[in-house]
Amino acid sequence: MEYSNNMEQQYLDLLEELLLRARPRETRNATVYSSFGHRLSCNLEDGFPLLTTKRVFFRGIVEELAWFLRGSTNVQELRDKKVHIWDLNTEDKGYDAGPVYGFQWRHFGANYTNCNATYKGKGIDQIENIIQLIQNDPHSRRMLLSAWNPSVQHQMALPPCHISYQFYVENNKVSCQMYQRSADVFLGLPFNIASTALLTHLIAHETGKGVGTLSICIGDAHLYSQHYHQAFEQVKRQPMRLPTLRTGRKKDGLWNLQANEVVLENYEHHGTIKAEMIS
Repeated sequence: MEYSNNMEQQYLDLLEELLLRARPRETRNATVYSSFGHRLSCNLEDGFPLLTTKRVFFRGIVEELAWFLRGSTNVQELRDKKVHIWDLNTEDKGYDAGPVYGFQWRHFGANYTNCNATYKGKGIDQIENIIQLIQNDPHSRRMLLSAWNPSVQHQMALPPCHISYQFYVENNKVSCQMYQRSADVFLGLPFNIASTALLTHLIAHETGKGVGTLSICIGDAHLYSQHYHQAFEQVKRQPMRLPTLRTGRKKDGLWNLQANEVVLENYEHHGTIKAEMIS
C-alpha cells in the first residue's frame, strides 16, 4: 500500500466534509456535526504530522504523553507545567482523572483508589510488554495497547477516546494504527494525531528501530457547533511543509520522558485559531 505525507490534507478534507455534509446531532454535551468511519494515514519518514494550518501546542502534547507514560492520573502535574487540557473534566474531582489512559497503559487490571496512591508493580504494564515484543518477537500480532476497560469506567473523569494502538514491525521500522472511538475534530484530533506519532517515534527509539507508517481509524468524527466558524477559517488555509522530530533520550522503558528530550524542528505554521473546549 502506498502512503504519502498528506495527512494534513486528509484532515482538512474531513473537516470540510463535516462543515458541508454532516447533519447536526444532539449529544450529551452539545450540538455536533457528526460522521462515522474515517481513516487518516501517513508515512512518518516524510515528516512529523503536526498541523500547519494553525499553530498546535506541541509542548502540551509532549507533557500529556509523558503523563500517560509514567502512569499518572494526577492532573495537578499537568497544571504545574501550565498544561490545562484536562482541567474542565476534573476540576470537580479535585483534579483526579481516575483510572484513565496512563493507569490502563501501565497498570491495567490493578485496583484504583486515587491519583496519589502508589501502583508500582501492580497490574499489567502494557508499554513494557510492547517494548519487549518489538525487541524479541517483532512479528508478533499481539503488540496491542488498550485503554478501554469497561469495569472501571465509572471511576474515570472521561472514558478514553483513543482506545487502542497496534504496533507492527517491518524492515526494522515501527508502524502504528490507532483506533479512536470519538474525535473532536477541530480541537482534539490534531493533538491525537501528533501524540500517536510521538508515541510511535518514542517506541521506535526505545527499541532501536526507525519509524514507518501511522494510521488513525476514527469512529464518531464530530465538529462542535461552537467550532463551526473556526473550522471554516482553517479549511481555507494551505498546508505548509511538515516539521521534523528529533529525540536522543536515555532508554528507560519510557518512564521519565522530559519535554526537552523531544525537539521539533522547522515547524512552519499559520496563526493560532482559538476555540472553546467542550468538556
